[in-house]
Order: sequence, then C-alpha cells, then structure tokens
Amino acid sequence: MSTGAIIAIAIVAVVLIALLVVMGRAARNRRDDSRREEAAELRQEAQHRSVRADRQRAIADEQEAKARQELAAAEERSQIAEREGRFAREHHERAAEIDPDTDREDTEARQR
Repeated sequence: MSTGAIIAIAIVAVVLIALLVVMGRAARNRRDDSRREEAAELRQEAQHRSVRADRQRAIADEQEAKARQELAAAEERSQIAEREGRFAREHHERAAEIDPDTDREDTEARQR
C-alpha cells in the first residue's frame, strides 16, 4: 500500500473514532437529560404528596383534639348527671322521712 492510502485510512479511522466518541457523548447527554427530567418529576410528585400528607395530618390532629374536647364534655355531663341523680335520691329519701302520709314500709322497700 502506498503512503497516501495509509494516511487516508488513518485519517478515516481517526475521524470515525472521533465521530463515535461524539455520538457516544451525545447519547449519554440525552440519557442524562432524560434522567434529570424524570428525577425532577419524581421530586415534584414527592413534594405534592408531602403537602397532602401534612394537610391530612393536620386534619387528623384537629379531629383528635375535637374528639378529646367532646369526650371531656361528655364526661363532665355524666358527672353532673350522677350528682343530680344522687341529689334527687337524697331528696326523695328526705321527703319520705318527713312526710307523715308516707308509709315507712313502702319507703324501705323502695330503697332496696
């Protein structure tokens, strides 16, 4: 082979290698860009879900606080009802004791 042909083959080989390197970098850059976009979408979705989770957590905390308040109010009403029932029994007993028309046996039977 002539020197010119060897030089031409060498130049073509260098050009092909350079072309392959450039194409490889371009493909890697496209792949990296695609991955960056996917990562950005995933981050955005994660942020949205985080906001929704925080909102749901706040609603749950609010409902829990309201339930605690309602429970405390119900317990207070129950205590008031017990106290009023006790006072009513005491008044019935006292009325039966002082009423001259009430039969003692009826009063004792009712107390049992």
